[in-house]
Amino acid sequence: MPPKPPETKAQFARVATPEKTFRFVSGEVMDDLTVAYETYGKLNSRKTNAILLFHALSGSQHAAGYCSAVPGTGERWTEDCQEGWWDMFIGPGKALDTDHYFIICANWLGGCYGTTGPASTNPKTGKPYGSEFPPVSTADVVRSQALLLDHLGIQKLHAVIGASIGGLMTLNFATMFPERVQLVVPIATGLRTTVLTRLILFEQVLAIENDPHFDGGNYYDSDAPEYGLALARMISHKTFVHLDSIERRARADVIQRSDQLAWYKVGHNVESYMLHQGKKFVKRFDANTYLRICNMWLRFDPLKDAKVKDFEKLFARSKKAGHHYLVFSIDSDFCFYPEEQAALVQQLEQANVPAMHITVHSGKGHDSFLLEPDLYTPHLAYALRRGMEPAHIADKETLGL
Repeated sequence: MPPKPPETKAQFARVATPEKTFRFVSGEVMDDLTVAYETYGKLNSRKTNAILLFHALSGSQHAAGYCSAVPGTGERWTEDCQEGWWDMFIGPGKALDTDHYFIICANWLGGCYGTTGPASTNPKTGKPYGSEFPPVSTADVVRSQALLLDHLGIQKLHAVIGASIGGLMTLNFATMFPERVQLVVPIATGLRTTVLTRLILFEQVLAIENDPHFDGGNYYDSDAPEYGLALARMISHKTFVHLDSIERRARADVIQRSDQLAWYKVGHNVESYMLHQGKKFVKRFDANTYLRICNMWLRFDPLKDAKVKDFEKLFARSKKAGHHYLVFSIDSDFCFYPEEQAALVQQLEQANVPAMHITVHSGKGHDSFLLEPDLYTPHLAYALRRGMEPAHIADKETLGL
């Protein structure tokens, strides 16, 4: 058996207080926000080797190692959450080499894995926020994590990395805080929400909103909207996993006797597989958080967030800040199609921003970035090392010597 990954623990930073409130893009203000995060590696003496990593839709701050529990998550911290979602990428000698870099990953604002979100207790009422929790934008998430960097005393990142929706936040961070990062790595993401994505997301919103137990988001004292959340996950899952992979995985599954609906009897392994994915997901995620993620994705607007009128002005910020971009596409991606990254690279080139565009050839679809480190590691390692100053690499404190 492979050795068990090292134990990690979530840390918590309070980024909003009555003395220093947080204003959401929506205009709503909160005075008690906490961000859950984990770190890997060691911050060097000059604090120049930090990498901020944004997780994807259903991820968490737990990117590497093994974490048995997170305070405040209750039964949502299931066995599926305990192993780091990017463990194959983070560690000594891996793509994000902890012998050289200090990696930070935080749960998004509005999340359900330790960062303040709809399921968190409102200190003013003693009950979960529920429907009272504000809508969250990607810009809100990025600003909350910039506050986390302030808390850690980090002024400028060596790199910011994110895949899928996390990639949207990577672009937000680079253009909202251009002076705070050097290398920008968006993986399998895009510049805007496409019409197809918009329709798929809206279907998921309707699935949750129409669950009889949803109650406008105030369901924490009764039954959760599990049917709606399971259906939303099933709708999204087929865009994350290549259909050939779904078929291969389903062949090994046995149709469950419980897979009998009111009238329809499940008659194919693919149907049983998708039902299993939905049922498993509701045990570890909160429907209100899921809705806020759908909402932030639907309303993603990097131009508005950066207060500019066009992409030329947006990426002029990257040009001025001296950014380098490493953009990954996945040729079998049905969630963020390769054309979306090509459009991003075209805008970067028009702004004269240095950009390397890598297309990964995979049969696993969008989820390739979670599963196939060998396809990404050489390019990530090269780009990260290329930007390191010699003194930075040789910093004995960074190397743990």
